Amino acid sequence: MTDHAAALAALQGLLGGRTAAGAGGGPPGMSDGETPAAVAVLDANGLVTLWTPGAEGLLGHRAGEVVGHPLRDLIAEADPSTAADRPSGAVRPADVIRDGAAFFRCRDGGRIAVHLAVHNLPGVTAPERPDPAGKARAAHPQDASAHDASVRDAPAHDAPTQDASAHDTSTHDAPAHDAPTQDASAHDAPAHDASAQADPAQHSDPQAGAAHVDPAQDSSARDSAAPAVPRRKRAAPRRLVVITPRDERVGSGAVERALRQLPIAAAVLDTDLRYVWADDEAGRLWARSVGEMIGRRPSELSAEGPGADMERLMRRAVETGEQLRWETGGPLPGVRDRVWVVVLTPLTDAAGRVRGLTSLGVDITDQHRARTRLLLSNQAAGHIGSTLDVDLTAQELAEALVPAMADFVTVDLLVSALGERGPRTGFTSGSVALRRVAYHSALPGSPESVLARGETETHPADSVRARVMATGDSMLFCRDAETGTLPWEPMSEERRSANLMYDMHSVMVVPMAARGATLGVAVFSRHRSPEPFADDDLLLAEEITARAAVSLDNALRYTRERDTALTLQNSLLPRRLPHTVAVDVAGRYLPADERLGVGGDWCEVIPLSGARVALVAGDVVGHGVRASAAMGRMRATVRALADLEPPPGELLSRLDDIVTRPYDAEPDHETGEAGGDTGATCLYVVYDPVSRLCTIASAGHPPPVLIDPDGTARVLDVPPGPPLGLGGLPFEHHEVLLAEGSLLALYTDGLVERRDRDIDVGIAELVDALSASAGSPRERCDAVLAGLLPQPPEDDVALLIARSRALDPAAVATYDFPPDPAAVAAARNLTAGRLAVWGLDELAFTTEIVVSELITNAIRHASGPLRLRLILAETLIVEVSDRSSTFPQLRRARTDDEGGRGLMLVARLSRRWGTRPTDSGKVIWADQSLPDPHGD
Repeated sequence: MTDHAAALAALQGLLGGRTAAGAGGGPPGMSDGETPAAVAVLDANGLVTLWTPGAEGLLGHRAGEVVGHPLRDLIAEADPSTAADRPSGAVRPADVIRDGAAFFRCRDGGRIAVHLAVHNLPGVTAPERPDPAGKARAAHPQDASAHDASVRDAPAHDAPTQDASAHDTSTHDAPAHDAPTQDASAHDAPAHDASAQADPAQHSDPQAGAAHVDPAQDSSARDSAAPAVPRRKRAAPRRLVVITPRDERVGSGAVERALRQLPIAAAVLDTDLRYVWADDEAGRLWARSVGEMIGRRPSELSAEGPGADMERLMRRAVETGEQLRWETGGPLPGVRDRVWVVVLTPLTDAAGRVRGLTSLGVDITDQHRARTRLLLSNQAAGHIGSTLDVDLTAQELAEALVPAMADFVTVDLLVSALGERGPRTGFTSGSVALRRVAYHSALPGSPESVLARGETETHPADSVRARVMATGDSMLFCRDAETGTLPWEPMSEERRSANLMYDMHSVMVVPMAARGATLGVAVFSRHRSPEPFADDDLLLAEEITARAAVSLDNALRYTRERDTALTLQNSLLPRRLPHTVAVDVAGRYLPADERLGVGGDWCEVIPLSGARVALVAGDVVGHGVRASAAMGRMRATVRALADLEPPPGELLSRLDDIVTRPYDAEPDHETGEAGGDTGATCLYVVYDPVSRLCTIASAGHPPPVLIDPDGTARVLDVPPGPPLGLGGLPFEHHEVLLAEGSLLALYTDGLVERRDRDIDVGIAELVDALSASAGSPRERCDAVLAGLLPQPPEDDVALLIARSRALDPAAVATYDFPPDPAAVAAARNLTAGRLAVWGLDELAFTTEIVVSELITNAIRHASGPLRLRLILAETLIVEVSDRSSTFPQLRRARTDDEGGRGLMLVARLSRRWGTRPTDSGKVIWADQSLPDPHGD
């Protein structure tokens, strides 16, 4: 036998084929090439994946009618009339595809007697699992023979169902016994020998004189004999079925013709690694003709790179007898843009000596690209949407696909989607205004972008972007081969110039939509990568863009909700603390939820009559919008009660009554949350700069800290009182005389309380921090927060620091009068004199009228001595106190009424007026604006 014939016979043995002619069993007079080879390739499920012209000519069935369907559908039942003339087992049941005789249905309705030669194509073996000892299972080639017969004679459905050659992406070495490699000598018996096929056990019985079993064959029998050892996961083999008429058995020429028709790069090499046979596909792999390959080594076909690598792997396979696997994506001369898996299998003789090597290459480019796209999709899914920031999410989309898919990506969102109302449901219509929110390029600085981030551009209704968003369908453009230009025309000359400058040759325009609303459009461009976009690229871009659109919609929703919460919070909190003559004050608020920026803590300064001021700090249990809304209700209530100017303890009692009202305390039936503001705390302080007296009342709030002018800090001993919402308990007040320049710090528990320590420890640290701080109240606030707060704070924090002031005694004038009508004139004269001293002569007339009406009203409706107090502060304040607890009411006098016009005059001549209770009666007061010192 020539070297060529021997190599071909060995290749047939590798594929599981039996050459009847070589054994002398073929029909007389048959020669290779007389009948075109009828070949079918089946996948692991028995479905036809390849149907050659020879098969079509033999049976009449076209490839389109057969591919994708089970081959067994073409097999007719055995003919009982001829069963007696056939050896036992020569005709197989119709649902079994294996070696032997069968009847096939022809397209014209007839039947034809054929012979089937079934060959397993080499698959890809999954990595071996280690045994409990942590070592891989050792190979036992002597146990491999049992599987040879079982695979060849088993029904098609017994084979595994996965084609590993199409899915295994790893480049690793597999032992030779993982593929069903068979020596040709083991199959030279005639295929119609029933005794050789009916009892597969005879082939594995060394005592029965059976044919030699190649040590490189599969090891399934060993696995079944030792089930306790973890088995190697075997990929399902594909099968090659050669169909010949009953009087024509498969010869070496038929097998060779069958191989040449398969999309497999098959070749045979000798032990010196020189090619002795190759098919046309193998020649294409090396960009050589078959004649140029014969007699040469791979390193001679490609001296550097993959040629040398493949030859080293081949040498290893010959020396070790192992089946090895090699994956390459180029740069082989003929497959620079393709990915191949090459399986190298040593060829052994009956004694187990390596006599050559087979090389089978399978093109897995499509599978490789599918894996690459899947990997990119998974990576993009993990990269996009890491935050709830709209701009950052859009930028993540652009960066995820450059340069893996595109060379330049832009993301434009509808201006309307970025507004307060959010994106509208449905598609757009007409012209669209888009804002550039993100872009990324493979070139440094992204010079391709003609718009900067944040810039807006209006696109007419017939533009590509507008049409894509109006229809919801993506568009793919590639450069026209004849004109050399893209089919779409950019709007502006600047954009057209950029496309020409950077040689944009392929563009995908994909709409961005989520939850039924259109958000914008993403544009993907290529100019560095020479390969244009394909339909698969468009599908991948649509998938990734759809995911990104959901993340963008989430970010837009969050942004709108956060803006709503911040607007609510800002409307409930004072925009700035008012300036008063009583204190110099600064405050800080830090929410625990930095994303929402809202909470239930607040601090406030409320100007009162008589140049006094109220300092308030409050805390509502909880965080977020609900706590912020509760805080807003409480703050509004405190301000309303403060206008009535009750004592601090009485104000908290009234606030507690409002909080505990039954209709407000009912739980929410939908959410199950308790109603009311139970658990809220409040600290209310009133400071009088005339007397320097500070009155404090607390409703379960932490006590304030006082820092004397000399820097000594101490916690004021204020009766804590119950939290608001409990009801029925009194609130006591505490009075302290402040030296001018003293600091008073009000705060919430978030500043001093931690989970891992007692609140007293936190208050002590606050005292130390206030003692160590210096500067203005604003500077002290910043220093205290920086020293005490972790980042971010565990709870909402509010801090208010006020430095007390004292009015000059010369700015206050006090006069006592008896309840006598004659006192009115005296009061007017004293008022005029004091205004002259203060340089306010121009206010004398109106002020005398106000004093006259207030004194007259007190004499007429009250009893006891009267007191007139004039205070020069930011305004001119007139106060008249008496011992009556009856508060006057402003009313409109009728035409015939003799009285009732006094308070009306006071209201018209004053900036504002009011009353407040005292321990011994009440005070009626009126403020007048001071003249502008720069006025004419």
